[in-house]
Amino acid sequence: MLYRENGQFKTSYRADQAIFPIAQDRIAIALMLAVAFLVVPMLASDYIFRAILIPFVIMALAALGVNILVGYCGQISLGSGAFMAVGAYGAYNFFVRMPGLPLIPALILGGLCATFFGILFGLPSLRVKGLYLAVATLAAQFFSDWMFLRIKWFTNNSDSGSVSVNKLQVLGMPIESATSKYIFCLAVLVVVALLAKNLVRGAIGREWMAIRDMDVAASVIGIRPMYAKLSAFAVSSFIIGMAGALWAFVHLGAWEPAAFSVEISFRLLFMVIIGGLGSIMGGFFGAAFIVVLPIVLNQFLPALVGMFGIDISTAGVSHAELMIFGALIVWFLIVEPHGLAKLWSTAKQKLRLWPFPH
Repeated sequence: MLYRENGQFKTSYRADQAIFPIAQDRIAIALMLAVAFLVVPMLASDYIFRAILIPFVIMALAALGVNILVGYCGQISLGSGAFMAVGAYGAYNFFVRMPGLPLIPALILGGLCATFFGILFGLPSLRVKGLYLAVATLAAQFFSDWMFLRIKWFTNNSDSGSVSVNKLQVLGMPIESATSKYIFCLAVLVVVALLAKNLVRGAIGREWMAIRDMDVAASVIGIRPMYAKLSAFAVSSFIIGMAGALWAFVHLGAWEPAAFSVEISFRLLFMVIIGGLGSIMGGFFGAAFIVVLPIVLNQFLPALVGMFGIDISTAGVSHAELMIFGALIVWFLIVEPHGLAKLWSTAKQKLRLWPFPH
């Protein structure tokens, strides 16, 4: 509100003007969590859980970790699949070599293994950046593929490199049904997302963003680039490692090193770019886009082209998925380079003012 005092124009600021949107956001988040935990388990089928919801939740967790490194700290990484593999095999070795170890500590220990692995391959970030850093982190992907294929100790001396887990329990409750797997993964995602949200809002998050925007200026004002970059690699690798352990233990059940190929690294990077760099919500949007879109295309594309009298084979559907998927990625990068999170933020601002735009 504009008013005049002592010959000068001043503005009054009402605290409730800032508090009201925050309260709205918190209410909306609480409603979404209530729907996710209470309504979805009652309505979704086993197929929806296993094909869409569980992969979405785990990939959203992995995209959250990638976004901390790429979006908040500006360090491009193509080794996310390797961090997921280290987290999966680390948790597996702790789980099978320490009888009676609960599932949650095994997941955390797997994440810590990925943390050390991420710091090791994050050391080049102290000297190189951009495309050179991406190539350096890509070396982590090839190294992990070789390590889990050739060193039999990591796979508990399995000749094929394939390992499996069963009889998962959390606090004495079995994690066997699709509903229990979904709720467990969703609970892990909510806790990690809450911690990550508070972390990026704190001092360390501001250091990451300062390094991302201009590392030379950040070092001039007293921010240590080595500490900021390696801490980003550590936190990101820990979250990605936990996501990899969940992907292996809960979603796959039995896996081999090919389950964490370089393709999954590119897919996670696409999730962050499409969802929105430097946004916690962007990881959710990107994961939903990457996980749901291929299934939707696979289900509706044959019916759509059939309306025009065109018969398309399964191989043709697969190729069309890749072409449409790539075209949509390019379209998003051109139309909204800040990702789906920016579109969501713009829509929320317009809805707060609707139907009165002024």
